[in-house]
Amino acid sequence: MINKRCFIVGIKGIKLNKQEILFLKKYKPWGIILFSRNLKNIKQIIKLTSHIKEIFKDKNYPIMIDQEGGRVNRLNKIISLDHFTSEYFGNIFVNNKKEFNLIYKLFIDKISHLLKFLGININTVPVLDLRYKNSSNIIGDRSFSKNTQIVSEIGDLCIKYFNANSIGTVIKHIPGHGLAKVDSHNFTPIISKNFNFLKMNDFKAFKSKKSFFAMTAHIVFKKIDPINTVTHSKKMINVIRNHIRFKNLIISDDLSMKSLKGSMVENTRKAFDAGCNLALHCNANLKEMTIVAKNSPKVNSFVLKKTSEFYKILS
Repeated sequence: MINKRCFIVGIKGIKLNKQEILFLKKYKPWGIILFSRNLKNIKQIIKLTSHIKEIFKDKNYPIMIDQEGGRVNRLNKIISLDHFTSEYFGNIFVNNKKEFNLIYKLFIDKISHLLKFLGININTVPVLDLRYKNSSNIIGDRSFSKNTQIVSEIGDLCIKYFNANSIGTVIKHIPGHGLAKVDSHNFTPIISKNFNFLKMNDFKAFKSKKSFFAMTAHIVFKKIDPINTVTHSKKMINVIRNHIRFKNLIISDDLSMKSLKGSMVENTRKAFDAGCNLALHCNANLKEMTIVAKNSPKVNSFVLKKTSEFYKILS
């Protein structure tokens, strides 16, 4: 882990191509994220994750996936989870706590078992964004509730259950994407609520979470930093560290999303300058990946320490 650089990348297909193998050996990313394009069947996925771990000679090498349930299901060629949205679990939580405790734990146990079997050790859940009327549907039923307390409580359970099953979690999109009126994949959302409102609502859902990782929102909170998205804002990373009290590794959301307006060099450097610990790049464009790699620092003592804490839960 010592020689690695502080970035995470996606890959193109169902196996590593020659260029990708050379890239991984040369630039040594901290981790890799997998998408539906990489996941065809169980045998193929195990072969792919084993190959990645072999390259790094690390059985615990971080391999991530977005496996939320509902419409965000990267393993859709293997299992259907259409019914299991965060909204579904949020509703059961309100209507029948006993049933919720049984079903939600069972759901996470089974997903964890599948991920471990496939060689994946980080799931980018829970989504702790609040559900707001008239907001972009990019969150929608991916949110547990409009109620901060419910989102926070289910989030704590999600993190606890996955960690108990040797899977790391990534709380997202810190410090809250729920108010966004546009999709940050395509546009820059601008939130004009004041700090007090955010503190009592969106930010509160993320407070003091025991997740090893958090992913930033590519959103501008106008009253706190009118210029920069959270990913590029020292002020907002300061809020995450000191008000929300998140003490572990902060990962940028995907640097190739259209919400970020700079060049790939600028987008990468600004993320680290603001205080992100790891830069995420998802689209598997080798030219862009190389720029991210060259502009990402080597793993420092903080990233090393937090990574080894994460490794301790992996069995």
